[in-house]
Amino acid sequence: MSELPDIIPVFPLPNVVLFPRVQLPLHIFEPRYRAMVRDAIEAEPSLIGMALLRGDWQEQYEGNPQVFPIGCVGKVVKTVPLPDGRFNILLQGLREYRIQEEFHDKSYRQARVEWLPERNQTLEPTQREAIGSLLASYLQKDEVVQKFLADPNINDAFFINFFAFQLDLLPIEKQSLLDAATLDERATCLRDILDFKLSESRLPEGGGGGKDRLH
Repeated sequence: MSELPDIIPVFPLPNVVLFPRVQLPLHIFEPRYRAMVRDAIEAEPSLIGMALLRGDWQEQYEGNPQVFPIGCVGKVVKTVPLPDGRFNILLQGLREYRIQEEFHDKSYRQARVEWLPERNQTLEPTQREAIGSLLASYLQKDEVVQKFLADPNINDAFFINFFAFQLDLLPIEKQSLLDAATLDERATCLRDILDFKLSESRLPEGGGGGKDRLH
């Protein structure tokens, strides 16, 4: 793949946090983001940075509300233009970034970014086993998940990023996972979130099935 550029388009959303190696389908309908997609697919590489909105973004949505500085860029791997100008696209998560400066000279937001170190470290086997055990409990031994958890061919980075993305967590919880400086820190944060949610579910007024805990 080509070298990552210093300036990328940024797509802010209130409820989506992208992680490296996972795929994100998006339906693009706002005119400014249709323009963003058209520009992105003409560039090489074809990249869009995902960022989570923060603060009172609802009051400024038509403008440029604040976003969290750390996001994840995705490569556009599939584009389906629709007759009325909308798009369905598929992003493949690539790399975390930190926003250094924003530009608003186009209809959509762009940013100069610092590319963060890739989190390709391996975990201690006991760390992965502990998280796997928590996931099995949290997802109530879903058969498909059990096979995923037991697959030795899934490396640690994809294992952690997959569940960080797919679990039905609050957006701010997912952002805390994305903010982690290393894979070990991300894994520890995921373990702590799962520990808390399992403890919460054991309270008398808590509970609920595991079937809705994955998107």
